[in-house]
Amino acid sequence: MLAQVRGEPQNSETFWKLCCGCVRMLSARKAKKKGVFWGIEVAETLRWHGWELGKEVIKHLILKNVHEKTQKLSYRCPSTRFFFTVFPQPITLSPGMSLTLPIVFRPAEKREYEDSICFKKAEGEFSVTLRATLPGPFLSFPAAVQLPICAVHNVTETTFPMRNNGDVVTMFAWETSSPFDMIPDCGMLNPGAECMVKVVFQPKEALVYDVAATCWFGGEEKQKRTIHLKALSKYPYLRVSVTAEEYEDIQPGKFQDVLCFGSVPVGTTVEKCVEIFNMSVVDAPCRIERAKEPLLRDPVFSCDVSHSVVPANGKLLLRIRFQPQTVGEHSTDYFTITSAGCLLQTVLKVVGLCKGPLVSLHQYSMDFDWINLGESLMQTLKISNISDVPAYYQFDIDGRGSVFSLDHPCGVLEGTTTLVLKVTFRPTQPISYHRRVVCLVHHQEPMYVDFFGTCHSDTAKPAILQARHLSCYRTNMVRGLTFYPPDILNVMLKEGKLQKDEKGALMLPPEIPQDQPPKEYCEADSMTEYFYDGVSSDLTLFPPHVSVSPLEYDFGCCVPLHKVEPLPLCVTNHTKGKITVAWTLSRGSAFQVSPEICDIPPLKSSAFCVLFQPTQLNCLYAAELEGFAFYKVLRHYSNIEEDATICPSWCLTVRLRAHTYEAEREHFIPQYILDVPKTFPPVSPNTDTYCSVLLLNTGTSMITFSVNQAACPSVLIKPHSGHIMPGGQQIFFLSTHPANTVSQQHVLPLQLNSCPGYTKEIALRSCGEPLLLLLEGDGNLYFKPLYIGTSSTRMYTIKNCTRLPMVFTWKIHQSDSKILSVSPTEGILQPYEAMAQAWTFTPEKETKYLLRAMVFVRRKSPDSKSPERARYALHIIGEGALGTIRAQKENLDLGNVLVGDLQSCSIVLLNDGICSLKYILSVEQLITGPCDPEEVCSDPLALELEHSRGTIAARSKVFVRVTVRPARRLHYTWAIKYAICTPTATDLASTKEEQHPLCCIVATGVYPTFCIRDACSAGSASGISRLHLWKLFSLDTLNEYLEQDPAPSELTYRVPTRHSTCLIPPVHTPLLLDFNFGAAPIGSEPTLVMLLLANKGVVPVEWAFLFPFDQKMDMEHWAENAEFIPHELHQMRIQDNQLFSVSPKSGKLLPGQEESVQLSHRHDFIGTDHLPVLLKVSYGHEILLNFSGVTVEQDQRYIHFASTKHFFTPIAIGTSQPPTQIYELYNGGSMPVMFEVQLDNIVRTQDNFQHPVFICLTPRGEIPPGTTGHIEWIFSPLEAKIYFVDVVIHILGGESALITFQGEGYDPNAIEETDIPNEILFPSVFPGSTRLTVPGQAAALSHHRICLGNIPDCTKASQLVFLNSISESKAVVFVWRISNFKDKKVLQIAPESGVLQPGESIPCFITLQPSDNASFYSIDLVCEVYIHESLVQYKRDLQEWEKEKERQAVEFTITEKDLRTKKKPKSPAGVSTLPPIKNRPMPNQPAGHFERRLLLDKEASLVWVKPEPPKPILLHLGVTARSYPIEDFFSNFTLESPKYFLSRKLVDGSRDRDRMEMDPKWLSLAAASKQEWEIVTDILTGVIRGLLENTQFHDILRRSLDEPIPYFSQFRCEESAELQDRRQCSTIPSSASQDLYPEKDGETKEMRQETCPSNDLLDCWERMSEILHHKQLKEQKEMMSRQPAFGTLVEQVLENTLRNILIEASRGEVVLTARPRVIQSLSVLRWITACHCQGCLCKRGNPLPKPLSLLGLS
Repeated sequence: MLAQVRGEPQNSETFWKLCCGCVRMLSARKAKKKGVFWGIEVAETLRWHGWELGKEVIKHLILKNVHEKTQKLSYRCPSTRFFFTVFPQPITLSPGMSLTLPIVFRPAEKREYEDSICFKKAEGEFSVTLRATLPGPFLSFPAAVQLPICAVHNVTETTFPMRNNGDVVTMFAWETSSPFDMIPDCGMLNPGAECMVKVVFQPKEALVYDVAATCWFGGEEKQKRTIHLKALSKYPYLRVSVTAEEYEDIQPGKFQDVLCFGSVPVGTTVEKCVEIFNMSVVDAPCRIERAKEPLLRDPVFSCDVSHSVVPANGKLLLRIRFQPQTVGEHSTDYFTITSAGCLLQTVLKVVGLCKGPLVSLHQYSMDFDWINLGESLMQTLKISNISDVPAYYQFDIDGRGSVFSLDHPCGVLEGTTTLVLKVTFRPTQPISYHRRVVCLVHHQEPMYVDFFGTCHSDTAKPAILQARHLSCYRTNMVRGLTFYPPDILNVMLKEGKLQKDEKGALMLPPEIPQDQPPKEYCEADSMTEYFYDGVSSDLTLFPPHVSVSPLEYDFGCCVPLHKVEPLPLCVTNHTKGKITVAWTLSRGSAFQVSPEICDIPPLKSSAFCVLFQPTQLNCLYAAELEGFAFYKVLRHYSNIEEDATICPSWCLTVRLRAHTYEAEREHFIPQYILDVPKTFPPVSPNTDTYCSVLLLNTGTSMITFSVNQAACPSVLIKPHSGHIMPGGQQIFFLSTHPANTVSQQHVLPLQLNSCPGYTKEIALRSCGEPLLLLLEGDGNLYFKPLYIGTSSTRMYTIKNCTRLPMVFTWKIHQSDSKILSVSPTEGILQPYEAMAQAWTFTPEKETKYLLRAMVFVRRKSPDSKSPERARYALHIIGEGALGTIRAQKENLDLGNVLVGDLQSCSIVLLNDGICSLKYILSVEQLITGPCDPEEVCSDPLALELEHSRGTIAARSKVFVRVTVRPARRLHYTWAIKYAICTPTATDLASTKEEQHPLCCIVATGVYPTFCIRDACSAGSASGISRLHLWKLFSLDTLNEYLEQDPAPSELTYRVPTRHSTCLIPPVHTPLLLDFNFGAAPIGSEPTLVMLLLANKGVVPVEWAFLFPFDQKMDMEHWAENAEFIPHELHQMRIQDNQLFSVSPKSGKLLPGQEESVQLSHRHDFIGTDHLPVLLKVSYGHEILLNFSGVTVEQDQRYIHFASTKHFFTPIAIGTSQPPTQIYELYNGGSMPVMFEVQLDNIVRTQDNFQHPVFICLTPRGEIPPGTTGHIEWIFSPLEAKIYFVDVVIHILGGESALITFQGEGYDPNAIEETDIPNEILFPSVFPGSTRLTVPGQAAALSHHRICLGNIPDCTKASQLVFLNSISESKAVVFVWRISNFKDKKVLQIAPESGVLQPGESIPCFITLQPSDNASFYSIDLVCEVYIHESLVQYKRDLQEWEKEKERQAVEFTITEKDLRTKKKPKSPAGVSTLPPIKNRPMPNQPAGHFERRLLLDKEASLVWVKPEPPKPILLHLGVTARSYPIEDFFSNFTLESPKYFLSRKLVDGSRDRDRMEMDPKWLSLAAASKQEWEIVTDILTGVIRGLLENTQFHDILRRSLDEPIPYFSQFRCEESAELQDRRQCSTIPSSASQDLYPEKDGETKEMRQETCPSNDLLDCWERMSEILHHKQLKEQKEMMSRQPAFGTLVEQVLENTLRNILIEASRGEVVLTARPRVIQSLSVLRWITACHCQGCLCKRGNPLPKPLSLLGLS
């Protein structure tokens, strides 16, 4: 009732109130919530706080007009005595004005009060609550709180305000249940205070939560309030997505999510992204964890994110970095993405390969040939890096103090580049030089290059050293011959103690056994050669020829400069020849050697002195001394006789360093970059491992370094000491030898610039890697039970738990190889890689299996030193079993399926066994129904399985989706079979013999179809009978076509679609039907036709009537064609003016459902209207309906011919009395029409033996407007052929029409019974429907058409029809009308009229009694139904009108007020007779008729119109039948004859008429005129009346009956026999008559006894009289039964009896379906009661009376 407009909510804290220009802060508690009610602003509640008993408290209620108009209102005082105000007065408030209304509160006791004051306005009422409360706590908070959606195991929260609206301080405490928490859960609130309460939601499962949280508050008396906490939780779903990339040598294994970094340069960092998609609607927290690392594992993969939240339907970008440290190492790691609660874990595998530089020298030896002393020679050396990784290189040679120098001894070689180095040879002594220089490369093994050359002087010309000499020297060195000087070797060679081999090298003589060939030089591993030099380690590849000691020396602090002690240097000759040592002196160097050249005897040592002469203080000094030792005999080439004995010189180097820093001075701070790995590369135990360290000098001064080898003896480092020039670099190589698998820490102190304070510790770890393989599941693999002969594959993971790749090989016992297999059987596992392998188990018998397999692992590159292998055992447990599959439903009926449509269902396959079964399904199709078996056998399979093969787990079920798509309207049966898949039977063909039945699916293909069950007309077509309407609308053809299957062209568009681009859409249907609306005058009511659509199928039907506009696509104006043809313009005019309409235009009918459709045609324009309308059934027929209707002028005489051709019912030749057939004419105009049939062409057809084939019985006649006329024809063929005749039907005052009548004669003996034309009618009824009604209809017939079938002449056929009242409150009056005079003679209706009360049903008996010649009957009965009230009102109005008319006829009034004025004479008021004009509305008036209607209305308003009778509702009942002559009926329908009663009077009369009518002369009378018929009738009437009045004629007839019976008396007529019987009845003896009443003639009997002479004669006489009595009585009964009157009487009695029973049954007085009951008589019941009451009778055993014994009570 209240329509209030809420304003904005006030601030929960405080609000500002402006008053008198000052600003005051008011508490929110005092703020009153206001509302606006129809423009009046007022507080919704007025509260009293802090009141006291005995005191009045006044508060003011302010009403303010916020509307723009003045408001008026009134009010009512509060209902209780505790609240009162001033006496109610009307209130008027101008816009913006306020009124203060005082409210007084007077409490009587200490409690809470509540009342209201009501205000009333014109728009309604509203009230203001008055509430007085006691001081106390009161907490207010929302009734419900909705929390955000949350993921399971995640947390969401929200807050809500809680306010203390009470007057006292209150404590509160929350009680909640999981998964909700309140923060704070308890506390205290002051009056008016507010706090925010946080609700925390942490669900543990996915549910919809609606939990009530309770808040307890108050003092001693606790109060509680609840709040509903509503939340929704869902499971998150995370999916990891990695961009697919392929890299070589990367095996992802079974992991689907693999992030591959590929080959990454050592020391660099590469970052890649992984997308984690959240496929759920909740935020998903996740945790990113990396697999735990061993101690020695270098974490090359890293991720900064450990915890994150993926937004709902979003993604998280996870960045993973890869920073490899060991060249050539395959790195594998695993990241686990775990959602909250560990609900879902996704393993992300990351792999990468570390690549380093690939540096190579273009040549590994440089031959400088020979030069003269004092000269120099320069050559180039190319060094290339074929990798894209930059390479740090360093040639380990000090060019400042060496005869060989490089322009760039160290540097960085970029990726895929080549550097050309200049090598200069500058000798200082005339000797041969050879130095093997090592090239160190960071992250790569070192390389060696040989520099050699010869220097000649004027006096010394040593042998020129060449490359072949080096080759021979190395071979000789292997063979131990280089410790001898060349001269000794020459002697031995001459003496035959030595020989030359094929390569020119020396070897021992052939006394050596042939199975030991001479040793050959083999190039040693560069790393081994670098470390095993006998200096850095105790091991050496070859014993040294010359050694120097010490190799390194630190002079330390050399202050003062002049007091530096020299270094004694000892050089030892290990050869057996004299050697010469020549030192390379570098001018300007602070380090000098003395002597410069010295000879050393064999196996002797010599001392040299190294002098250090610094020149500056506070400086670092470092240098490398170079010297060459050679056999002294090699000083001149003449001493050499064989090249094989030439031995190159040996290079001696000594590293020296010193500093001159004073004690108080700080050493230079070194600026450097040190690249040190954390661990040594992994190796097997007892194997050397190497790594490189790079030290870059980034400063501007030299750096000296030294490593204390003794501090970490387990690690070898080379070089131990040295110096680095500014911008230079030093590459160290470290080596260790792990003895076991225990991790070991190595720490090497690196001292820089000779200062202990600049010592850097190099820490590395090393460990020998064992052969450790991790087997999943502790080495146990379980297989589920398997069907015998089938295979099951499981993935089993093995993992390499070491830092070295390993090779694995699986071994399966030979006996188990058929049962067990693995793939792959061998492979390589990269470090820390997990690989999934496929194990296949194939049981052969029904038993349990326990199998064992071994896996052998070894290193990828085993050597002879570490032939380490390991093996692990895997136990496999499995079981072989048998099983079967069954369907949950063996028979599945899908019912009816639309043809071409899809219908799906699921069949449930059950496996009750213990093993999984792989199955293959097959389908066999059987199509049955009215079809050709050979044609349907080639149809494709109409059933499709979602998957024809699959696997069903043990003790489980599988749903198989089945989709059927029938292609025909037939019955389909599909037999589904299954077969178990085995390795030998993998497809359908191989399993055909092993198939087992599974289930059977049946379906029936149907089309959506409906039929026109009923049709009726109204409006201008109300006079059209239903039979004629069916012909106009071709409904029989439509129904027949709807029963057929749609053509493929009709299914082009399965549903109504706008598919046409033109105004006249294309047609895809083969059927074109006419929907002929008939004709009507212009301006008349629209022609309404109601069709009852019924779905008699089994599937829903969607139908639509599509006009051309409904089929045209919507197009732009520029695309439309502006030129229209006349046909298009005609259709556009019809559609624009809506001349044709359908309501509803579309709909859906469920099976068995009916729906009425109204079709209308408006008569607004004169002419013929045509409109093609498409009747479209979705997934079914598509029929083009040609809507046509004719509109004629008002005074035009018009006969509507539905067609120009009429077909007569085929007639058999030789028929004695051809039936009369009817041709209907409908008068669609408003004027009566006279027609005449031109018989000229009919006469011409009688040329064949003067036999009239076509006879027109009614050649002329008159048809009232809006009704149907009949032309009766007789078609009498002579031959079995088709006859046709063109007949002109003339319309008087109208247009004539040429109609072609066609009939077919057939020979019943020449054709088969099935080919006989359907001319036989069978009795049937067509029930009507109450749904098919017209507006205003108050009654309906139970049947709209009855067919009485084939009946003989002179009989009666009846049918019961009910007239039902469908009105609940109005009574109706009905009257039956028969328009045709001839039909009135043969058709009777009882009752013909009556009154039908609301809800009542009246039975009407329709009786057809053909007494004419054989004919077809098609009678249209019309039941006129009136509303009883309208008839009573009409009679009342008519009587008043007639009374007024009589009064005005004798009454007149003279009024002459102005005689001077000349007026036109007019009839006095009330004197003239009022014309019977009815002022009625004209619906749907066309253009131009509006003015005419105004004139009619104006004229009608001046006169008193005579009342017109109410317009009835016409109910049409069609009666059809065919009558036969009696002889023809008995011959054709022998079994049907007992159903009919033949009246002899009618039979005799009909025989005479038959002979008369079949006479050609009498048949010719059919063409006589009406006047001729009247003359003949009058003559015959006079003759017959004279014979009936002539008594002499009667006497002659009686005498002729008394003549002797001739022999041909059996041919007498029935009538004469009847007269004779009557005479015999009248001449019966009196004794016979007396015997009929023996009880009444007692005296006669006594007289007979007295006259009898004796008792015997008396007895004989009595017996004879009794016999005669019975005989006469029997004859009399037979005579009476032969009387026609008796038979007619019996037939009438039975008919009336049945009618009475049916009437009583219709009224509910008799239940015909009730079971019969036996009712005992009252006397018997009383006697039984008496027997039971008298005990004495029971004791005496009196027998029951005879009647009771007959009843079976004994």
